[in-house]
Amino acid sequence: MDDLHALISPPAPTPGRPLLGCSILVVEDSRFACEAIRLMCLRSGARLRRADCLASARRHLLAYRPTILIADLGLPDGSGADLLADLDQAEPRIPALLAMSGDPGRRREAMNAGADDFIEKPVESLFSFQKLLVSHLPSDMRPPRLCSPARGDQIEPDPIAYHDDIAHACEMLGTGTDERMLDYILQFTTGVALSAHDTPLAAAARELARLRTAGRPLGSRLASFAGILQERLSARQSMI
Repeated sequence: MDDLHALISPPAPTPGRPLLGCSILVVEDSRFACEAIRLMCLRSGARLRRADCLASARRHLLAYRPTILIADLGLPDGSGADLLADLDQAEPRIPALLAMSGDPGRRREAMNAGADDFIEKPVESLFSFQKLLVSHLPSDMRPPRLCSPARGDQIEPDPIAYHDDIAHACEMLGTGTDERMLDYILQFTTGVALSAHDTPLAAAARELARLRTAGRPLGSRLASFAGILQERLSARQSMI
C-alpha cells in the first residue's frame, strides 16, 4: 500500500525545486517570453504546457486541469482577461490564476477579471517568479522555504526565440495592416521588445500605437517600423 501511495502521490516540493508536482499552462503568443517561463519552470521542477492563443488554451483545458494558469493579456484572438474571468467562476477553480503583460497599467483589468496576481514582463528573476507562484499555491503544495537568491538568478532565454518572434511580426505585417491586425502587431512587438530589452524597437512600436490612438496618419513611421523589424531579422540571419 505504501508503495502504491508513493506511485500516485505527487512529489513533494523542496526549497531548490519549489514547484515540484505543479503543472503550469502558460497562454502566451511570444516564444521569447514563453522560453523565459519554460526555463524557470525547468529550474523549479514544474511541468509546463503552452498555448499561443485563447482557442488553444480552451482546448488544453478540456483535456486537463493545471495547478497554475498564466495568461498574457494581449493575445491574437482576444484578451487573456476573458479567459481568466471564465476560469475564476469555474468549479473546481484552478488554484492559481495569474495574468501577465508588459503594460503595468493593465494590472487593474487583470485583477477585476479574477486574477490572483499580475506578472509584469520581462520575467527574469527566478527567485521572484518562484516566490510569487508559491504564494498562491495551497498550503500543502508549498515547500518549507525557498532557496535564497543566488548568482545565476537572472534567466536569459535563447535569442533565437526572440528572432522567431521578430520573424512572426514581419510575417504579420506583410499580410496587411487593417486596424485590428496593426493594433495586435504593435502590442505584440512592444511586449517582445520589452522582454528582450530592445529599447529602440519598443519605442518605435509605442510611438506608432500613440499615433494610431490619436488618429494621426502613420505614413513613413510605419515604413520605418517595418525597416527596424527587417534589420533585427537580417542581423540574426547573418549570424547563421
